[in-house]
Amino acid sequence: MTFFPKISFQFEVEEYLTKVFRNKELITALGAQEAESKYQSLLSHLSHPPGFTTVRVNTRLASVKHVKKLLLEEIQKQFKGLCVPVLEHPKLQDVLLIPVIGPRGDLKKHASEVIVGAHCGYAVLRGAHVYVPGIVSASKFMKAGDLVSVYSDIEGKCRRGAKEFEGVKVFLGNGISELSRSEIFSSSGPLNGMGVRMVEPVYLSPSFDDVLPSHLFLQNLPSVVVSHILNPQPGERILDMCAAPGGKTTHLATLMHDQGEVIAMDKIASKVKKIKQNAELLQLNCIKSFCYDGTKALSVEKREDEQGGPPFLPESFDRILLDAPCSGMGQRPNMAYSSTLKEVTSYQPLQRKLFTVAVKLLKPGGVIVYSTCTITLSENEEQVAWALKTFPCLQLQPQSLSRYLFMYPVHCLPLSQFGNRSWNCVGNLTLEERA
Repeated sequence: MTFFPKISFQFEVEEYLTKVFRNKELITALGAQEAESKYQSLLSHLSHPPGFTTVRVNTRLASVKHVKKLLLEEIQKQFKGLCVPVLEHPKLQDVLLIPVIGPRGDLKKHASEVIVGAHCGYAVLRGAHVYVPGIVSASKFMKAGDLVSVYSDIEGKCRRGAKEFEGVKVFLGNGISELSRSEIFSSSGPLNGMGVRMVEPVYLSPSFDDVLPSHLFLQNLPSVVVSHILNPQPGERILDMCAAPGGKTTHLATLMHDQGEVIAMDKIASKVKKIKQNAELLQLNCIKSFCYDGTKALSVEKREDEQGGPPFLPESFDRILLDAPCSGMGQRPNMAYSSTLKEVTSYQPLQRKLFTVAVKLLKPGGVIVYSTCTITLSENEEQVAWALKTFPCLQLQPQSLSRYLFMYPVHCLPLSQFGNRSWNCVGNLTLEERA
């Protein structure tokens, strides 16, 4: 895992994390050398994409076997000459996996360069092409049809429209420019659409642009696991407190066979619109979406104008998913984490406000799943410890992630640099039950 540099942090954040992962309890349990080795391995993994692309099948519309066949045909069109398998997850019956090929270290770099922003670069590493809004810089004489090398400006220091960039940049692969430099940076206004069609990416993953949009949902494995752990049942009333963009919301509705009610909330209107679009695309009818602040979702008295939306009376839900806003350090790949220490530590109070509301909205005997996509103790283990101490009605239900972690032997890929990789689930998933 040394193709890319380890993820970098601002000094104060790096110092904070170092103290967290070199704490006395961890060193006592593992020994200083092993604890340090695991920490450095984590930092390296975070800057690289996962070993598999994960897609969730919309089992309301088609069987996994049928969608697998359709997806395999699509991948064969994209990867001409390569035999790339589509694998069924051995434990999660609605998940398909496509092994990622790479990193490919033998690619030739070309004189004509395109520099993209960090987020665009991360998308390219997961199989995307380069779209115009993500392009920051292009070589002076670049024309449509040119073979170009694409780099990511991971520190965000490249000036938009620059003709060359000598700062820190990471090679992402080669592609064919769909537009000239003058068209990309035209004074008539920003363009949309594809800017570079990737033909030799460092990591080869399929593109899912308009690929079986009603049958598949591109979703990271830990995100899929969360909904399975909540285990919603048909006819139940479920709350997804921080639901955008709706991946988990639509998964919950699918697991319930679209029977019951899933309430999805987010406080940003544009994100709520995205939830509704995903529900409509996947043809799910039991989802009701609301633009509402989850910290204010509890009502002490019944409202006469109640239309099934927030705020809600206590003990209104059978199960609640709190996929809380967090510092996002577990998102992969990420080569340069830009948040300050103040920003990193600002999430814990908000998470506790949301958790307090969730507990009060849960029916006796109900289930809360609290999840994040970060690696800090303060947002994960410390939050669980706080919740158990603050709410004696909660009981922690142990969850073994080992049933979801595995290694697949892959024999049909002709690229010698491709090998097996194990899952790296860095988020914390905890299941709590109210007695």
